[in-house]
Amino acid sequence: MSETILNLLPLHPGEAEEFEAIAPGAAHIYARRSSVTREQLAAATVLLGWPKGEDLRQAVRLKWFQTMWAGTEEYDGFLPQGALFTSSSGSNSRSVAEHMLTGLMAVCRHLPSYLDSQRSHVWKDEGPMKTILGGTVLVAGAGNVGSAFGRLCQGLGARTIGLKRTVSGPIEGFDEVRSMDELDTLLPQADVVALALPHSSQTAGLINAERIARMKDDAILISAGRGSVLDQNALARAMTAGKLWGAALDVTDPEPLPANHSLWDVPNLLLTPHVAGGMRLEITRRRCVEMAQENLRRYLAGEKLHNLVL
Repeated sequence: MSETILNLLPLHPGEAEEFEAIAPGAAHIYARRSSVTREQLAAATVLLGWPKGEDLRQAVRLKWFQTMWAGTEEYDGFLPQGALFTSSSGSNSRSVAEHMLTGLMAVCRHLPSYLDSQRSHVWKDEGPMKTILGGTVLVAGAGNVGSAFGRLCQGLGARTIGLKRTVSGPIEGFDEVRSMDELDTLLPQADVVALALPHSSQTAGLINAERIARMKDDAILISAGRGSVLDQNALARAMTAGKLWGAALDVTDPEPLPANHSLWDVPNLLLTPHVAGGMRLEITRRRCVEMAQENLRRYLAGEKLHNLVL
């Protein structure tokens, strides 16, 4: 049976032809997420991109779906039985890692407080600053994003420790790789604690009041995985009471963060609205396209696909 490839990726000129050269015998359909039709979904045997979860119920012939994001939870329960499911994990690693480092440096230098002073037309010296040179950066989540962030921190002279559920060997970007079971032991040693974890039953609420209390009084917390990993209320209470040097959060739970949430007013806390990744950098968009193309080659050749979601 010939393949019908429904492509919802954000393609640039010439990229449709690249897909057609990889699968010259397939029928190629190009559409946008917002305007894809029932007929297009029903015809698709291969789907690439970012459909709405409920739209997958219409894809009754679907054999393989590749989402253009690393996160996959929005599709839980929507895939047709037996369909292969792959992600674009790793496509936005550089983007998220750079954003995490930007937030970390901003908090080290009191930039949130200085911006407040600028808006108020106040000339005020906030006093001592921090550096990660010679410090210990603990990264919960030693995957693609965590590894990329670790490399950036190493380049600035920090010692890095990555945490994983299962440790099977060294990972680029980390001086040490340790088990997540050692989190409580390692938290008091870290100058920076960075969260790069997906949402799951194991990660929800992982950084709670007790674990925040274990951190150094002048530690910095960075969160760029999923907001559910962190107890935000506990963080707000702790920081308002003087615990931690600062924090930079790109993710919250829920999103958007309610306007009356106490996090908005915490000193030296930087909030960004889940913008670390996505398609905001061209290198991310192109990497996503290349990953889909490589998996399409593998799919047509009957080879194992990259980033299978089990």
